Amino acid sequence: MSLQSLALIENWPVPTAAAGVVRADGTVLGRHGPVGRPFPLASVTKPLAAYAVLVAYEEGAVELDEPAGPAGSTVRHLLAHTSGLAFDDERVMFGPGERRLYSNTGFEALGDHVAKATDIPFPEYLRQAVLEPLGMTSTTLTGSPAKDAVSTVDDLLRFAAEVQAPRLLDPRTVAEAMTVQFPGTKGVLPGYGHQNPNDWGLGFEIRNGKSPHWTGAASSPRTFGHFGQSGTFLWIDPDADVACVALADKAFGDWAIAAWPGFTDAVLAETRAS
Repeated sequence: MSLQSLALIENWPVPTAAAGVVRADGTVLGRHGPVGRPFPLASVTKPLAAYAVLVAYEEGAVELDEPAGPAGSTVRHLLAHTSGLAFDDERVMFGPGERRLYSNTGFEALGDHVAKATDIPFPEYLRQAVLEPLGMTSTTLTGSPAKDAVSTVDDLLRFAAEVQAPRLLDPRTVAEAMTVQFPGTKGVLPGYGHQNPNDWGLGFEIRNGKSPHWTGAASSPRTFGHFGQSGTFLWIDPDADVACVALADKAFGDWAIAAWPGFTDAVLAETRAS
């Protein structure tokens, strides 16, 4: 089967784009573009890093509610962007749990915390815990666990299948990751402005009733995932039993705000009709 809707990426004003769709059982419903080409993920790195943190949790190396980051903050706060750390520096802007302040620094603190707990550098821990078991041989992390991974559509389809039907983690852990943490917390969704509430799980953004949003009008409220400033996204819609990955080599901007929701709606319409 090949989804015709994936060809819509050819209309995007970008030099190169690739996309794919996968079911929970690992069935790839369609691919389009250079799906084996590595692209910088930017913040789509975060779900990969979060999954490795959750492996560390299940292995007993860390606890979700143990101290990590600024005073009063925990691993859970860092995963859910409620530690109070600033976006890209070490300043503490709010008390833990007060606001949803999206923070690269918070994910870097997570990486440091897991590295210290396991005595393994975080990029290596990610490789051993997630990338290698899933056969994600074209994915690497060379720097920040917030933004410095490089991957392919094919590799991210493997990851998206895993999140839908977990083998590396207990399904209850993944269910927690896609459940709103610190409900009612407001904050800014980068690129889309203030959201009240700005719902987030453990490393995954949760759509719920957010508007405007980078997913589609047809996306269920339970849809979760992440997008990146390099022109990348990964969403999983549990109600549709499908996940979609799209990677591009043009920075996120007005083109993505205009193109992504319609693309997502087309993919959902076609997969639901199949």
